[in-house]
Amino acid sequence: MKLIYDVKDKPKFGQILIFAFQQLLAILAATIAVPTIVGNGMSQSAALFGAGVGTIVYLLFTKFRSPVFLGSSFAFLGSMFAAFAGAASAEAGYAGIILGAIFAGLVYVAIALVVKLAGVNWINKLMPAVVIGPTVAIIGLSLAGNAIGDLTVGKVLDAEGTSVASPYVALICGLVTLFVVMICSVFGKKMAKLIPFIIGILAGYAVAACFTAIGIKTGNTALQVIDFSVFSDMKIFAIPDFSFLMASKGLSAVTGKYIATVAVAYVPVAFVVFAEHIADHKNLSSVIGKDLLEDPGLHRTLLGDGVGSMVGAFFGGCPNTTYGESVGCVAITGNASVITILATAVMAIVISFFGPFVTFLATIPNCVMGGVCITLYGFIAVSGLKMIQNVDLGENKNLFVVAVILICGIGGLTVSFGQVTLTEVACALILGIITNLVLSRAKPEAENKESAK
Repeated sequence: MKLIYDVKDKPKFGQILIFAFQQLLAILAATIAVPTIVGNGMSQSAALFGAGVGTIVYLLFTKFRSPVFLGSSFAFLGSMFAAFAGAASAEAGYAGIILGAIFAGLVYVAIALVVKLAGVNWINKLMPAVVIGPTVAIIGLSLAGNAIGDLTVGKVLDAEGTSVASPYVALICGLVTLFVVMICSVFGKKMAKLIPFIIGILAGYAVAACFTAIGIKTGNTALQVIDFSVFSDMKIFAIPDFSFLMASKGLSAVTGKYIATVAVAYVPVAFVVFAEHIADHKNLSSVIGKDLLEDPGLHRTLLGDGVGSMVGAFFGGCPNTTYGESVGCVAITGNASVITILATAVMAIVISFFGPFVTFLATIPNCVMGGVCITLYGFIAVSGLKMIQNVDLGENKNLFVVAVILICGIGGLTVSFGQVTLTEVACALILGIITNLVLSRAKPEAENKESAK
């Protein structure tokens, strides 16, 4: 992967701000989606603040050598629902989600200590390229449905929560975004090549705004893609509703039984996310051309992710995880400067206090973000497939490993144990590891053919 800015490079200050804003746009939708889905009064601004702080913690633990942003983790949605459902009050539920993030973070810390003592060679043997490559591809492919689903959806909703915009109008906005991103990335010069997402999103937003203005003027709801009404209740400056403030009111209702319930909901999921953590960092390693599991070391990335999740949840309620969207942004733009990620984290913290910024970002239509995500998720999938380009797929044992992972992942195989769900990525990875271990003792087919003569 050809990088314009390497990990340690420092672009000019003005460029850093622009690059950081682009990273923020790439991770924004998913980061604020988690508190929206969980509900119970969770704050999008607080989640954005928590993601920023969590990312800074991660960067500190990884010695500023791993250029990736940490945002709200979807893997813990079921755990968060369980924490609120089992709580005596909403305030106690906030205490529960913070405790849950601490439990999950401690799992990461424990695994990090094991890795520090035992090294990472066992992981490389357990998950060679033939296993990790298709698993990384599945991370991108498993998100494909989200991108395509958003591509025909606007922001203005009816009473039933359905987009009122014509799917064809939304599709036009999404495709404009997609093609502007591609054209800027391939044919752009200098800055245009470095900020294709900003240009693409602004182009898609402008088209959506034109359609919406015409729709409002003519009373045609099918043309209304952007919900401008949210600006009417906007506050210029507001302190986010931090989770720890809500949790402090419910501590008296937290019982030992409830703590055990939260632990059971969070701890097993942390082990599942550990597998995805490795896949994400293997992918990022292939993008920047440096093995992050060796330098700064898997134990450091785990500590950064774990402690970052604890701190992020303390403010925003959501455990954090490394974002594939962030890795995709690095890959497409060729900008791996870790200073950009630091600036993104600081920017997320600052704008979480300012209503106009948060509101504007929240009005970006789903269809526009869908156009962007086609490229982001696609690059994740392709980077995973590139990892197996040197794997001999003429060998049946390798072919079976890749086939099992791709089919189980694309097919959406999931397994649930109570509140714990093994995602398609985790299931595909686990089955891939088992398949590889079972078939690893097979002789190379060339030897089999020779012995058969």
